[in-house]
Amino acid sequence: MRSSGLNPAVALWRALRVAEHLAAGAVVGLGVALLRRLGLRCDWLPGLVCWWHRRLCRCLALRVEARGEPAHPALLVANHVSWLDIPVLGALGEVGFLSKAEVRRWPLVGRMSLLAGTVFLRRGAHQTAAAGQQLAAVVRSGRSMVMFPEGTTTDGRRLLPFHPRLFAAALVPGAPWVQPVAIRYGDDGAPDAVAPFVGDDNLLRHLLRVLRHPGLSVRVTWLAPIDSAGRDRRGLAEAARDAIGAQLGLPPAGCQGPAPATIQAARPAQFGMMADALPSGRWRDAA
Repeated sequence: MRSSGLNPAVALWRALRVAEHLAAGAVVGLGVALLRRLGLRCDWLPGLVCWWHRRLCRCLALRVEARGEPAHPALLVANHVSWLDIPVLGALGEVGFLSKAEVRRWPLVGRMSLLAGTVFLRRGAHQTAAAGQQLAAVVRSGRSMVMFPEGTTTDGRRLLPFHPRLFAAALVPGAPWVQPVAIRYGDDGAPDAVAPFVGDDNLLRHLLRVLRHPGLSVRVTWLAPIDSAGRDRRGLAEAARDAIGAQLGLPPAGCQGPAPATIQAARPAQFGMMADALPSGRWRDAA
């Protein structure tokens, strides 16, 4: 634990706090499941989930700065850098997430994601449309939902194309606002090298690096909502991507160019992320 310069004892203390926090979440999850089995309402659960994310950020020593005003309720569209995006956005409000269906079967994480109101996306174009209808219904009920339309993570120095199919939720009757959200890790304009969860990394190794970090800074910027009137899915996807790219100082759509040699290949996403929710060929819409 010496590579970051952080006192090993501090890193160990952080690890113990994270372990305790996850255990507490598991106990709370079992309690909520029992209450629901008894037919009792848990209207307080979204607020509890927000508190849980906020406390996890503190355990990980994340310094979160929020700018702008969140639309509520809205379909929140964010760039994707790390599994840390989930607790960061979850700490800023009572939101749900769109996740690949496989997450629902994961031990502990799957149960907690379900209780937190996650919408799970199964493979296939028809399933994407069904998930869009469900997303729109949740937002109309008064809760904002988050999706990561890149479908995987990057190192924060570029944006991947946004998958238009995922914007179907914004085109159903009574569609919610689409609000782009820009996430940036690091200080002084330079993306942090520890935050990205990319390449052949795994969760445990990445978590250890985060625990050794002196303190990750992350800025979340709520951008102006996009009116879906007169736009199709592709137009909404490009508008959201361009808005986030402009905020982060990244190239607009169509000007991406080859990735710099320092950029690692993006990896399948975790904890509510959607990297392999569909085979790559099925993500693409016809122009």
